[in-house]
Amino acid sequence: MTTDLETLATALYVKIDDSLAGTRRFGRPPRLTDAELLTVAVMQAVLGFVSEARWLRFARRHLAAEFPYLPGQSGYNKRLRAANTLISRIIRTLARDTDLWHDDVWIVDSTPGECARSRPTVKRSDLAGWAGYGYCPSHSRFFWGLRLHLLCTPGGLPVAWALANPKIDEREVLADMLAGDRDLLATHPGQTIVGDKGYVSKHLDAFMTGHGLALLRPSYRNRAPRPGEHLLKPIRQLIESVNDTLKGQLDLERHGARTPAGVLARVGQRILTLTAAIWHNRANGTPITRSLIAYDH
Repeated sequence: MTTDLETLATALYVKIDDSLAGTRRFGRPPRLTDAELLTVAVMQAVLGFVSEARWLRFARRHLAAEFPYLPGQSGYNKRLRAANTLISRIIRTLARDTDLWHDDVWIVDSTPGECARSRPTVKRSDLAGWAGYGYCPSHSRFFWGLRLHLLCTPGGLPVAWALANPKIDEREVLADMLAGDRDLLATHPGQTIVGDKGYVSKHLDAFMTGHGLALLRPSYRNRAPRPGEHLLKPIRQLIESVNDTLKGQLDLERHGARTPAGVLARVGQRILTLTAAIWHNRANGTPITRSLIAYDH
């Protein structure tokens, strides 16, 4: 484990512990605190351990001084699944603590999150009814699972995210994400959101206007180009690089979860890790905001 990762883990633990100070918890205090749990989860994602059992074996051997107690694989999994609300809260806490939070432009897109491949697995999965079959034009392939809808700043900082059935329209998901987060809209009046052709809709345009937002997206080929449309492509490509970080470096597509709570926890774990890295990099003046190189070995 590198010194940079130790520094990130220490800073993250202190930040989470401070943000949870005064939070009332019922019952016997856990031997592994919530701050320790999320710090361990971030370190797992950074170091690329997809298997929780392998990660816990590694952590007990190399991190015993930092974390004297670690639960078994079953207990660790249960704690993470129960921490979905907490994970979302800490993602927002870290995001608010960066200068990128005040950016007046957001980018939105969705990417496939495969959950199964074989037909027998699909039929017995607890995700049936939420997950479904979809098509990814970027990779020319069908998949069974969910789509991750991500709203982020041009610097890659996650602002909001949602998981939805691939057959649900991207425009509906975006509207629901914004309407369901009143605090986000209240703190960012007049925000500009950049999307692709999948967000072309008169109803969505009306929704955006009604909430004081502006949506910039290209037109269909049979329509006249909108003013400044040629400038959108480089901006939209930024979120593709964010998705590539989540999939290539943080193994988003290898989450291995088979239940709704498990998928939410493991996807949230990776978004929390990306947010934590950006938060720490901005605080230290690291030139590349989304860089994980200093932490992942």
